[in-house]
Amino acid sequence: MGANNTLAVFLGALAAWVDDSPGWYRNFGKEIPAGGDRAFIARALQAAKVYE
Repeated sequence: MGANNTLAVFLGALAAWVDDSPGWYRNFGKEIPAGGDRAFIARALQAAKVYE
């Protein structure tokens, strides 16, 4: 596992990434999925492992 190796830290990072996700999508020239999708969830979970 990455730097966020406790559940509390991981969930905090997950919430932070979801809050910041519009910027991620904008940086990659993509639109954020309106209702979310599996790719969004997968991206969020993967990012939460190391997101600060």
